Amino acid sequence: MREGRGYFPRWTLKRQGEVMPDERLPAGQTIVLGIQHVVAMFGSTVLAPIIMGFDPNVSILFSGISTLIFFIAVGGRVPSYLGSSFAFIGPVLIATGAAAGAANPNIATALGGIIGAGILYAIVGLVVMVAGHRWIERLMPPVLTGAIVAAIGLVLAPVAISSASGTSPTDADGSQLSRWIALLTVVSVGAVAVYAPSMARRLPILLGGAIAYVVYLVVANGFGLATSVDFSSVAAAAWFGLPKFTAPEFSVSSITLIAPVVVILVAENLGHIKAIGAMTGRSLDPYLGRAFLGDGIATILSGAFGGTGMTTYAENMGVMAITRIFSTLVFVVAAAVAILLGFSPKFGALIQTIPGPVVGGLSIVVFGLIAATAGRIWVENRVDFSQPRNLITVGIALVLGAGNFKLQLGGFTLDGIGTATIGAIVFYHLLGLRRHDVGSV
Repeated sequence: MREGRGYFPRWTLKRQGEVMPDERLPAGQTIVLGIQHVVAMFGSTVLAPIIMGFDPNVSILFSGISTLIFFIAVGGRVPSYLGSSFAFIGPVLIATGAAAGAANPNIATALGGIIGAGILYAIVGLVVMVAGHRWIERLMPPVLTGAIVAAIGLVLAPVAISSASGTSPTDADGSQLSRWIALLTVVSVGAVAVYAPSMARRLPILLGGAIAYVVYLVVANGFGLATSVDFSSVAAAAWFGLPKFTAPEFSVSSITLIAPVVVILVAENLGHIKAIGAMTGRSLDPYLGRAFLGDGIATILSGAFGGTGMTTYAENMGVMAITRIFSTLVFVVAAAVAILLGFSPKFGALIQTIPGPVVGGLSIVVFGLIAATAGRIWVENRVDFSQPRNLITVGIALVLGAGNFKLQLGGFTLDGIGTATIGAIVFYHLLGLRRHDVGSV
């Protein structure tokens, strides 16, 4: 990579072909591509706060601010967008006792835990900047990261089903209509992901959710078979204004419950940056510590004002893979667009009209993908399950997560995500003290 003489690269103009991180397109094309990246991340980064009961305006605002923080941290040399992390959903819902997609009265408690996770994440970044990143790969090999990711998805399964099975006062068959709408949402997302044109396939959450939303409007507002969507709040909302910020509250139990998410964020960010390095043909490993630090600072700042925890986004890597445009200036534009949306109460009011069954259906897809991602991690890294160390560790993590196994430790409770995460790491390395399965991965 051409380092340039300053902290930031000197972006050179390139009008066609593959565009590297330290190159740029003409202004008009840069703006269009920046908007495209916002669209790509939009469905997921807005869905996460809705499921957790957060204000989507605050989350979209801080996704833009966080992207700028990340851009500065890596010196504009790593193309990436930061958005709401799904890894926080399970711990946040459990810590606050909230239902998926419903108003969350205990957001302040969750924010303290998110800030705690951000601080830990930033510390990891500083350590990596000093000591390198190899120790992370030794501490959390693919067999462990896959097991932890799967456990998070399994813990969330009952939450998704509960959200998808909500009842409507006008639903003559109880929760059946809600369930059919949720299933329609699942089918819509899958159909878009598989059958839509190439660029649309990158937006399955956004487009699939929109299809289900329209069907719900026809069924509810058109035929009166379910609770109608009320657009009065959208009409009354201002086009521009400050979002509703929330101050955090700190508790040991909340921090301990949410902090283990850092394990996932580190593994996720590590994989994303290595993937971008492979796509560009340039090693970005020297920027890993700075990337972790930037992500950690972004999560701290977001949590301090009522936003969700932040992470790099795979959706945007998909856009880069298709367009072969990796210019980091594109993400500055994307961040600016997200910040503008965050300051629009009308946009936030529109997001809040998404029906519960649609959110439930999207939750089924998203949580299922979280669990299924574990399989991809294991396959891509050729994890050998004939080795007892791998097989037993994964099996224990899956059951601890799926059963939401809880432990009382002093004055707080460690839930299934925490026990699966910590238990898998400890158990795996204990089994490696006298290793006979040298081929274990």
